[in-house]
Amino acid sequence: MRRQIEVSNEVAAALSGAGDQMLRTLEGQVGCDLFLRGNVVTLDGDAEAIGAAQNIVHELVQLVEGGHDIDPGTMQSVTSAIDGAVRATDVLDDVIWRHRATRVAPKTVNQKRYTDAIKRSTVTFAIGPAGTGKTFLAVAMAAAALSRKEVSRIILTRPAVEAGERLGFLPGDLMAKIDPYLRPLFDALQSMFEAEKVAMMMEKGIIEVAPLAFMRGRAQPVDRQVLTPTGWQAIGTLRIGDLVTGSDGRPTPVLGVFPQGRRPVFELRAQDGAATRCCAEHLWTVRTPDDRGHGRAGRTLRTDEMVGHLRRGHEHRFELPVVSSPVELEPQDVPLDPYALGLLLGDRGITLRRTPCFSTADPELADTLEVALPGIEQERKSKVDSVLQNVDGRRGGVLVANPATAALRELGLAETRSATRFVPGQYRRNAPEVRLAVLQGLLDAGGGPVSHAGCSRGVQYVTCSRRLCDDVVYLVRSLGGVAYSRTPIANGRAPGKARGREARHRSDVFVLDIRLPEGIAPFRASRKAALYDEHGGGRPKRFVESIEPVGEAETVCIQVGARDSLYVTDDFLVTHNTLNDSFVILDEAQNTTPEQMKMFLTRLGFNSRMVVTGDVTQVDLPRDQRSGLVVVGEILEDVEGIDFVRFTGDDVVRHRLVQRIVEAYGEHAERSATELRPAGGRRA
Repeated sequence: MRRQIEVSNEVAAALSGAGDQMLRTLEGQVGCDLFLRGNVVTLDGDAEAIGAAQNIVHELVQLVEGGHDIDPGTMQSVTSAIDGAVRATDVLDDVIWRHRATRVAPKTVNQKRYTDAIKRSTVTFAIGPAGTGKTFLAVAMAAAALSRKEVSRIILTRPAVEAGERLGFLPGDLMAKIDPYLRPLFDALQSMFEAEKVAMMMEKGIIEVAPLAFMRGRAQPVDRQVLTPTGWQAIGTLRIGDLVTGSDGRPTPVLGVFPQGRRPVFELRAQDGAATRCCAEHLWTVRTPDDRGHGRAGRTLRTDEMVGHLRRGHEHRFELPVVSSPVELEPQDVPLDPYALGLLLGDRGITLRRTPCFSTADPELADTLEVALPGIEQERKSKVDSVLQNVDGRRGGVLVANPATAALRELGLAETRSATRFVPGQYRRNAPEVRLAVLQGLLDAGGGPVSHAGCSRGVQYVTCSRRLCDDVVYLVRSLGGVAYSRTPIANGRAPGKARGREARHRSDVFVLDIRLPEGIAPFRASRKAALYDEHGGGRPKRFVESIEPVGEAETVCIQVGARDSLYVTDDFLVTHNTLNDSFVILDEAQNTTPEQMKMFLTRLGFNSRMVVTGDVTQVDLPRDQRSGLVVVGEILEDVEGIDFVRFTGDDVVRHRLVQRIVEAYGEHAERSATELRPAGGRRA
């Protein structure tokens, strides 16, 4: 039978193509004879073939009228769509990325399913032969997500495995050595953006391109301390299910523990003296002056990305977060009111050879202390000195132990003086309200608000005890604040005056400048509290001061359940090692081991997506090593939130010859497998 279809002159020109190339390609796609005379398409053949050819021609007409430029690949896409019972316009009109002359859209039904899976699922696996657009489409989806601000960074990685040959020594720096392995990813990126923009985004950490081995980092030495609800614990002793402290001060579970072996280690030190150690790839959430100027929350950078860029002019570049709420530690019973203990520690010394004394010129503090110590009354000895007596301990009566004396002995504070005072551990490792009360007592007794013209305001505290200085720093940091210390040395310092006479300094003094977050009141004394409220306390700020190599150490990586993936490490530094708000692509995943694949997938952070691509017929691992891409399909196939999309030779969108090559190799593999299979159906 014969059927004729009249088309517009524009469509006829597009169907013909240069030198009738498009017409010959179209004729190869249909099972009947096809002619184009003027603007009339004639189909000759049996009814079934003509019906199928008519559908293809109608789809092509709609594409041309819709503004599409058609080429031989479009013919193949239309045929593929019709075979999949899908309209070609639904596939080719799904533009996922557009940048200047670049317009990226699926070309086959499977590619459409692939891009839909990436939009729908948290983790997408794309498995199939080369030339099916797995990597290119994934990078386009990542670029689109970044431009829509759905993610804050793109991470592209692939295993650096040689394809059955040794490249030998490669000259140049690290990037030059790994460039041969990562070149396909660079090429895909530069198809989406200009080369200059790619370089700029890589410099700022918005795009990270690295071998899979670099994803193993994000680790700390096993002896580094991590805060838990019961106190500090070495990170190397943590196990899955243990609780650690998150950035909000609340407990969060450990979801994964991954030993990383011996690695080079750096010490990161903040300007307030806080310090910890980590590997070069360990992650930090930071905020730069540009972020603050544009109202951005911040960014996540590796340790080695900050090295050499710590200052911008006269200001620090990278601001670290502090805990956003007071750290929640397990409450304990204490023998003495915490505020009263703070007041006593702020006094000159605690000597128990006689009844405890307290010195202050502020009657409010004296009255408050008396109320806070049940069974105790003050007896004034002078304008500033009081004796803390037991209300039942009168002369000539029955001897009764002084409750304050008993409590101070129990706490190990008996006979401590100005240079030896400290905050007992059961008060430091206690609930936020207990720690705050101790700090308020210390600051009411020995501190005060300060205000300097032209700089931020805060609180100052002075002590002669190194141990008490460290304890106050601990209390401040545990409440979400920062404390800066300086030490005027006693030796050689000009003497002060006491009642008109020289008084030489016997001990070094430790001066603390304290910033506490809004909502944390450092004083109970009304005079100091009013002055503090009038001038404000200044926002706690912590900046990266230095990053220096310190050798090598055994390291471990943990994953925590907090939504922001942050946890508290040494000196209350807030850090993390999981990829939040990221679009992560693992290319050539057939060359990962099962252990590497597990390591990679467990890096998934909140508000992140992962795409894993590979061809299981091109594994370059040793013969006795199973591919992680094969194993993961057996384990995660039915897990919700994970999609597997499998491509075939029909999805190859490169030169038609590539498709034929893929098909030929597939047929050869099937024949070889059949020949090796014995009659019983089992492999030899």
